[in-house]
Amino acid sequence: MFNQESFLNYLKYEKRYSPHTLAAYKKDLDQFISFGNELVEDFCLEAVDFHLVRQWIISMMEQDISARTVNRKLSTLKTYFRFMMREELLETNPMDRVIAPRVSKRLPSFLQETEINRLLDGKYFSDDFEGLRDKAMISLFYGTGIRLAELRAIKTEDLNLNECMVKVLGKRNKERLVPYPREINRDLTTYIAKRRELFGEGSCFLFMTAAGEPVYDKLVYRSVKKHLAKVTTLDKKSPHILRHTFATHLLNHGADLNAIKELLGHANLAATQVYTHTSFEKLKEVYKQAHPRA
Repeated sequence: MFNQESFLNYLKYEKRYSPHTLAAYKKDLDQFISFGNELVEDFCLEAVDFHLVRQWIISMMEQDISARTVNRKLSTLKTYFRFMMREELLETNPMDRVIAPRVSKRLPSFLQETEINRLLDGKYFSDDFEGLRDKAMISLFYGTGIRLAELRAIKTEDLNLNECMVKVLGKRNKERLVPYPREINRDLTTYIAKRRELFGEGSCFLFMTAAGEPVYDKLVYRSVKKHLAKVTTLDKKSPHILRHTFATHLLNHGADLNAIKELLGHANLAATQVYTHTSFEKLKEVYKQAHPRA
């Protein structure tokens, strides 16, 4: 009735979206269809109009769902109905008249250099398997700026310890090579040795749980949050904060914005330019050098 399978296959095979993104699109679409079923008898594709979409927006806002999340869900619907129009399954696009909620621009949060250095140089990690794994993960997050999904997908063969390089599978299955600081090899080799001692060469994935399975999102979030809480008072303590920290610190130390874009795997420079607004330390340095009375 709603051709979800055809839509998801289009995203998977033509747009080459990752399994994580596909799951998010499917969840958004299922939620909208469930909402429609509650309001419309014999709910079907042709019954969708902009009034119904607007009711869904209001319903989500009343549940205190953030405008940013609402807009992401609306983006799913826009992509879905464009596909329906392309397949000539609809004559009019119900999203044409939909106005998305305004989102206040938030600057990315990041750790100070003293904070991340204190965490990685201090005695905050245990010497057991989980402690060694957590330190290796956090070191790699900060040393490369990779996304959570990218870290989870790393296989042992993707790691080049001699060249201090890791092959990363990014959004839309685009591969890129990302260098990392040589000192991270110490954390990686210690963890890999412990991993091999416990599990042999069983799994091809680099990061594993204590049960010998590949790590999953909640475990990584929980581990990062636990350790970041030891050195920072930031409200949000997540892998993505380490990505923001990586980019901001590179910019503070004079890295070219285009180079940061490539390292982060951004499709365009606009996504990277947000870090130019957060690099206050860099602005202060430029001010000191340029202003005659500074």
